[in-house]
Amino acid sequence: MKKSARAIRMQRRQKRQSTADINLVSLMDIFTILVFFLLVNSSTSAQPPNVKVIELPNSIAEKMPKEALTIMVTKNDILVNGRAIVKTEIATLAKDDLITELETELKYQADKNPVAKNAAGIEERDVIIMGDKAIPYALLRKIMMTCSATMFSKISLAVIKKAKDKA
Repeated sequence: MKKSARAIRMQRRQKRQSTADINLVSLMDIFTILVFFLLVNSSTSAQPPNVKVIELPNSIAEKMPKEALTIMVTKNDILVNGRAIVKTEIATLAKDDLITELETELKYQADKNPVAKNAAGIEERDVIIMGDKAIPYALLRKIMMTCSATMFSKISLAVIKKAKDKA
């Protein structure tokens, strides 16, 4: 059967008006690369947690911190990785150089974390102490003694980087 001129025109028009195809494979590759980029760049340990309760001391230190166990010392509490362990008042009044509650928590954390041994074969673990600049030195000393007793001997103190004076 012969097609009419109208049918032929409609058929030619349909051939010219093809639907647009989207290449999903290319889009998935782009989004995968974007996700990996965001994952790699989102976790940075260079900045301490945003805590408005602690006022860190200023320093001109250049070395950036590594990711490690964090002990925050506020005016009221001692926190390990954000979990309250003991009140600072109780820790300050303790007669012993070791804070038992903190020691228990650090031993628990030591069991969970891998151990690095130094050249002498002694176990060493990293810990960062974020202490308010108004806490007494005696309390800071007790915290550091407790860290050393539980094999957290690589102690770093968190500070805010101060701008250098232009002379």
